[in-house]
Amino acid sequence: MKHLKIIFSLLLTAFMLSGFWSGKSDKEIKEDNRQERIERHKVNNETLQLLYKYAPKARDMVLRSYGYATFTNVGVNIVLFSVEGGKGMARNNRTGWTTYMNMASGGVGLGLGIKDFRAVFLFENKKAFDSFVNSGWEANAQADAAAKVGKEGGAVNAAITVAPGVRLYKLTQNGLAIQATVQGTKYWKDAELN
Repeated sequence: MKHLKIIFSLLLTAFMLSGFWSGKSDKEIKEDNRQERIERHKVNNETLQLLYKYAPKARDMVLRSYGYATFTNVGVNIVLFSVEGGKGMARNNRTGWTTYMNMASGGVGLGLGIKDFRAVFLFENKKAFDSFVNSGWEANAQADAAAKVGKEGGAVNAAITVAPGVRLYKLTQNGLAIQATVQGTKYWKDAELN
């Protein structure tokens, strides 16, 4: 009986801390979600404008792609451990439909600091886009690749291929990243916003 009380207490605590019970009304939750969608569209537009500043030819690539996704990410590296979290959205250029998404990664490596970057994925076809959005794409098997910016800041040279039909631009405060890494990063749909 004592064990049942402990188990019940633990389950009740986990349930209350899970976010399922937030203490907010349905109306408040809907408004919070609406505001979050607006914020993600704003950040999406800012990210695209930043990309176009550093790689002007990328605008045509984004418009011609089947779809694209933008993410903002903040990472913290403390001695041996690193964690990153971010959010974004994927847009299907053919249908105009937007899917709100999240991202996270963790790893082990020597370092100390905080990094802030943005990523823009371009999808060449429906299969690549749908796989990213619907399967909760995971970039574990992707290798690091250097992105070399051409003399004109050309878009093609600044993007790297991270999977068949998927190209990536990684942006930092200083412009396009020289090394774009997505290893160990998981992307998934935001259940609350979709």
